[in-house]
Amino acid sequence: MSTATTQTPETPFLMAMPAIFVFLWSTGFIGAKLGLPYVEPLMFLATRFGICVLLMIPVVLFTRSIWPARWQDFAHISVSGLLMHGGYLGFVFMSIDNGVPAGISSLIVGIQPLIVAALAGFLLGETVILRQWIGLLLGLVGVFLVVLNKLSIGEGTTFGMFLSFVALFSIAIGTLYQKKYCAQMNLKTGNLIQFFVAGVYFYLMSLLFEEGTIVWSGELVFAMAWLVFVLSLGAVTLLYILLRNGAAANVSSLFYLTPPCTAIVAYFLFDEKLGLIALIGMAVAVIGVAIVNYNPAGTKSS
Repeated sequence: MSTATTQTPETPFLMAMPAIFVFLWSTGFIGAKLGLPYVEPLMFLATRFGICVLLMIPVVLFTRSIWPARWQDFAHISVSGLLMHGGYLGFVFMSIDNGVPAGISSLIVGIQPLIVAALAGFLLGETVILRQWIGLLLGLVGVFLVVLNKLSIGEGTTFGMFLSFVALFSIAIGTLYQKKYCAQMNLKTGNLIQFFVAGVYFYLMSLLFEEGTIVWSGELVFAMAWLVFVLSLGAVTLLYILLRNGAAANVSSLFYLTPPCTAIVAYFLFDEKLGLIALIGMAVAVIGVAIVNYNPAGTKSS
């Protein structure tokens, strides 16, 4: 299957979009750390996506946004939503709730670009050249260096680590599924469908596995508002725009920058110190992502 990307004019916003996405996406781990002491993870996410649905309904109606033309498109968008939101976010939040530090969970999920790159050729017909493989592996080394000082005996649980790995495969498969089947979906109606499906999923799961108690506090309200407006409505939309206009392997490589960016935000918010190894790792990860996304003038993306 050919996957020629749509060429769009380069504007300052489009050029800055990857950096904006990385920063916004990385704050999701911080939001989880702020909110989880006051609410169980599945109820937290059910509430978050319920709010997202209520906000998106008037937007879709007021703008008369186009709905998918076929039931198959509804199904594809729903499956992608369950993978990108239900699987990824659900298992990340449960992992952190089970004692896994946000940095380690971020590290595990940060391996995602290698899985996407390995499968992109088979599933999407994308070509991943040697230079890009080198960059992906370099980014992986950088990610490990960033959180090396946080990997110590006794941090987290075996089950919690397993949940992060489930989240890893969910976001990797979801990225490929979104690129293959939902790249041209209307962002407004598509997001509404995915938010609704994710919200129902999390609510049903919370009924089965949680007590449903919420202790409202200023930190929880701030975390909920941040995750709704900045992550669900902002970062996810940017991710879909990036997938629409770029190869899946290239876009996926940006996830390597999430752990370093999370570490920086955590330093300012929670006074978590950054060692020399972490700083070196950040530089290595940045170089790796630059290598993956380097596109000489006149070269078309495959």
